[in-house]
Amino acid sequence: MDLRPAEPRDLDQIGALLTERGEPEDALDHRLVVQDPDEGWSSCAVVVDGDRIVSTLTLLDETLVLGGVRIPAGQVELVATDREYEGRGLVRRLMAWAHQRSTDLGHLAQVMIGIPYFYRRFGYAYAIPIPPTRKVVLAPPPVAGHVVRRAGPADIAAMAAVQDGLQAELDLRMPHSPACWRWLVAREGSTQWVVERDGAVVAVGRLTDSHLTELAGVDAAAEQALLNHVVGLVEGVEVTDRLGNRLGRFLGPLPEDAEMYYARLPDTAAVLDRLRPLLSRRAAGYDGEVVVSFFGSHVRFHCANGEAGPMTTGGPMQGPASVGGAGVAPDLVPSLLFGPHGIEGLARLHPDVYPGPNRKLMAALFPPVRADLLTYYVP
Repeated sequence: MDLRPAEPRDLDQIGALLTERGEPEDALDHRLVVQDPDEGWSSCAVVVDGDRIVSTLTLLDETLVLGGVRIPAGQVELVATDREYEGRGLVRRLMAWAHQRSTDLGHLAQVMIGIPYFYRRFGYAYAIPIPPTRKVVLAPPPVAGHVVRRAGPADIAAMAAVQDGLQAELDLRMPHSPACWRWLVAREGSTQWVVERDGAVVAVGRLTDSHLTELAGVDAAAEQALLNHVVGLVEGVEVTDRLGNRLGRFLGPLPEDAEMYYARLPDTAAVLDRLRPLLSRRAAGYDGEVVVSFFGSHVRFHCANGEAGPMTTGGPMQGPASVGGAGVAPDLVPSLLFGPHGIEGLARLHPDVYPGPNRKLMAALFPPVRADLLTYYVP
């Protein structure tokens, strides 16, 4: 069986495989991606047995923004394997292709939503909390002066601006790419809604069956107007509670189970080097060397005059505290940089994370992170 980039002649076979292993809407989603000028056919790969496509995967081009620093990233989606070919390592081969393509595109990280545990086998770690989903238990009253309607291509700039306003207060964010916005208004698996007030878009949201997600508004009244409209459309509405949204009084209790995004950092030193502007701000006032060991390797950088210098990499270091450094297990690095615990919280949870003797400095360099990711598919 051969692995190769997908081609236009594969469209119908890929669509049939995605439909058989997922949802009918997945075939249209795939078509939107591979026929988009920003993504194209090079974003998709297939495994073929003769002329038969037996497995497929698509890599999306994304951007994480941490403390104002842009981190190019990839996201794996639309993964499917023919039932007759399961258990033969085809997804492993496709993931290796995706990671190599991601590197070739200059990505420094990968993030994704995936089935439990499976993708940890490919270097991913659970790192970023997914906002909880809460049931609507009290129908919100209508709000005068608001018009709710379906969104179209002409609304993309306004929808992006409303989402940017909500995400501006976050440490880590991933906005929708321009291409993704185009797919979202064209796809059949969900509906984009906007709320207008005095002719301007003041709230946006995305409805998938009875799940209202990516709800964002300039104020509580705008968000309530959209929720009122959705409750009138479908029964059993659930809402993704982003950042403890303003509509809590209409929602039921938080779920007990936590969900998280996967993240993968193939080259920690490269990510830290990219984050030097942010590390410089976090370490303001400190002059000296910073050492962080991942036990099988380590990085060093020097802080002076309010600036973090280039990263220097080294080999195994089992006792970083002896040189004033910190230790972090390599599989916890995504949580260290992108997660809600920071190095001090991780140290309380994991014996193989410790800030070392310069605890205050390490806590400043690696604090808890509040995150919000906008993904093509929702959990």
